[in-house]
Amino acid sequence: MKTGKRHLKFFQYVGDTPIVPTKLKIIIFFVAMLLLSTFSTNLVAIMLSQRKTIQLSNIVLVDKLTELYNVANSQKQIEAYSQDTETSIDSIAQSAKNGFAKDEKNSVALGVNPDGSLLFFATPNEELKWERFTDKDCIEMMENSETHEGSVSFISPDGDEYFGVYKYHPDWLTYIIRANRRADTNRAMYQVLWITVVLVLIMSAFFILMGTKILDGLLSNINKFSTQLYKMQQDKKLNLIDISESPNDDITYLAANFNSLSSTITNLLQIFQKFVPENVVRKAHEEQFIRLEGSQRELTILFSDIKSFTYRTEVLGNDIIGLLNVHYDSVIRKVSDNNGIIGSIIGDAILASYGIEEHIETNKSYDAIKTAWEITAVTSELRKKMSDRRAVLEKERPLTESEERVYQAVMLDVGVGIDGGNVFYGNIGSSKRMANTVIGDNVNSASRLEGLTRIYKVPVIVSSYIMEETLRDNEAASRYKFYEIDTVQVKGKTEGVKIYFPLDKECSLEEWKFEELDEKFKIFEYGLKAYYDGDWKTARAEFKKSGLDVAKVFLERIGMKSSPEDWSGIWTMTTK
Repeated sequence: MKTGKRHLKFFQYVGDTPIVPTKLKIIIFFVAMLLLSTFSTNLVAIMLSQRKTIQLSNIVLVDKLTELYNVANSQKQIEAYSQDTETSIDSIAQSAKNGFAKDEKNSVALGVNPDGSLLFFATPNEELKWERFTDKDCIEMMENSETHEGSVSFISPDGDEYFGVYKYHPDWLTYIIRANRRADTNRAMYQVLWITVVLVLIMSAFFILMGTKILDGLLSNINKFSTQLYKMQQDKKLNLIDISESPNDDITYLAANFNSLSSTITNLLQIFQKFVPENVVRKAHEEQFIRLEGSQRELTILFSDIKSFTYRTEVLGNDIIGLLNVHYDSVIRKVSDNNGIIGSIIGDAILASYGIEEHIETNKSYDAIKTAWEITAVTSELRKKMSDRRAVLEKERPLTESEERVYQAVMLDVGVGIDGGNVFYGNIGSSKRMANTVIGDNVNSASRLEGLTRIYKVPVIVSSYIMEETLRDNEAASRYKFYEIDTVQVKGKTEGVKIYFPLDKECSLEEWKFEELDEKFKIFEYGLKAYYDGDWKTARAEFKKSGLDVAKVFLERIGMKSSPEDWSGIWTMTTK
């Protein structure tokens, strides 16, 4: 004889536990009331409102405006090629006219210029003839809008009220509007609405009184789960639903499956956040969608690179990965702590952007310079640890030749270049694979400024943009002193740019203490002025007197020579 429990065919089971469908409970208690409600109230309401409901549902003005806007884009491109503006405008108007539904007899599509004149006007009603857009308040509202798109309501030249949507077209310099006459949509709607409301209120009051008590008992579990889900939505964080005291029905089964899915998604999200910039993760979570889009943004770009990386890779082999991870663990934390966003990590180099998060009001260039010095500090600290470790080993025995090579390889040194200005920031790629990136001349400039740190023997070099923006912040201006280093014309450019070294007055690194370097840099700046003026004899004397490593670059450059006759003070770089 079988000892297992008998399973009924119309139930699902978890082990020997049946999952009782909540649907079955609701059907048993409410089938009669649902039938009565359906045939007495909803049937009448549907018969009265179905036609108008479909009509109103079909008036999706946003979609039609989007189609018209796309047509305007296409016609602008055609107009740019053909130079036939009138034909392009006529095509837009004709496309708008073709887009009207049969029941949109008094609907309009128009392009309104800021002065009230019309770029085009289209309507299926041949009797409507608008020469101008007369609602000045509406034009003022659209002009003052930050987004230059959205909903709009206006009074026509005929005195009728219209409502719809608009969007500004920057190429045509006009506001494209798609609107319906309010009187057309209100007339039938009000009649159906009042009849439906009266019937629904009467029937609903009866069934609410009858069903509330029963539903409270049957659906208490759903209410509990809904409350927990609502809290997750408000917190924007997935958690587990508490099902410890829930009955064995299908709602509890769904909650258990949700908990499993929640755990999986949370784990995937944590992995996702490690590979994607946090602002992109946040936007994806809020909007539930990532688009291929971008815009011009004024950002500050920081580029940091490990010096002599090829040598380190040759010596350390696969162990270079471990060293990089130790280095980047500190660097990425410093970038994040100072409101930066990691754009990319390319082997030994890291690119970070500041100013992306619009809700952060700190000075973006100040944040970048703070990060640069903190990166310099943590790298110096890593070198010190390695030096201390070497000292311990040398107490026992001297290092072998191979150990000496490894030691030199792990003594990381970095350079940081910072520039800023207008760049393209956004998502590029395809619907299957995309990347969040920043593109622009200032991005390339930050990389080249980092390369100059190797030449001028300073840890950080910034552009004049960074200096000027940083000095607008009182705290930053009191903390950093900017010394002009040189005027260079980098490869690929036709003009020279000034470069600066921002010395941190609070820096604790022995080799970069402000008290010891300020006077030397003042002497260097005297030499630099003489260098610019072509007085290389005075420049040599001042450079030697300063005793700075950066001055040695100029001493090697000018040697014992005099300045050329066509000397402009700009040094042309031959490499990137």
